[in-house]
Amino acid sequence: MSIPSNYQRVLLKISGEVLMGDNTFGLDSKVLSRIAQDIYEVCQSGVQLCLVVGGGNIFRGVSGAAAGMDRTNADFMGMLATVINALALQNALEKIGLDTRVQSAIPMSTVCEPYIRRRAIRHMERDRVVIFAAGTGNPYFTTDTAAALRASEMSCDCLMKGTKVDGVYSADPHKNPDTKRYSRLTHFEVLSQDLQVMDAAAITLCRENNIPIIVFSILNKGEVNKVITGEGRYTIVEGG
Repeated sequence: MSIPSNYQRVLLKISGEVLMGDNTFGLDSKVLSRIAQDIYEVCQSGVQLCLVVGGGNIFRGVSGAAAGMDRTNADFMGMLATVINALALQNALEKIGLDTRVQSAIPMSTVCEPYIRRRAIRHMERDRVVIFAAGTGNPYFTTDTAAALRASEMSCDCLMKGTKVDGVYSADPHKNPDTKRYSRLTHFEVLSQDLQVMDAAAITLCRENNIPIIVFSILNKGEVNKVITGEGRYTIVEGG
């Protein structure tokens, strides 16, 4: 199985939990540095890259709501957690020489730019890495949906989801060793089988805009570049 070699603009969604490393909370500087190096390698190949990072290593809105917190407030707290992660990732990228911009869906001009679509596209055309923070800026939407939305707005050739697992499985492989791993799926199959790749809104948005979703493990060094060139281990969701 191979990935088309004409992916010129890619959105990479990074799970917040990945940034914890072996910790139970917060950020691991070594993991940040390693992911930054992987991103650097991709940018050196000429690919225009934009990022969306989750906030689950700091705060999850759904978890806060489940604990009795007002869901809207909890979701806004989760969005602010993604801004912290975006700034940390920006720092790691700029330390190794990549020019970056953080754009937040919640305006906070003291620390980053507001999200402006045309400005973001211009940044990428100038070989800057754009990190989209604060989700969609609205409660009740996940960072997966934000990633699908930004990938659509930026006219990305694909959405890469970097997680702790190397593809899509029929069940949690950490809990069920006999689970089935898929190498290729359609958007419809993901929705109809409720495979939990992303939430339904994100999958539907990618389906409507014909954006492939590539799910892979970002825990492995150099895997981002390997997957883009079709050499890594991943599941691709496209068509249908």
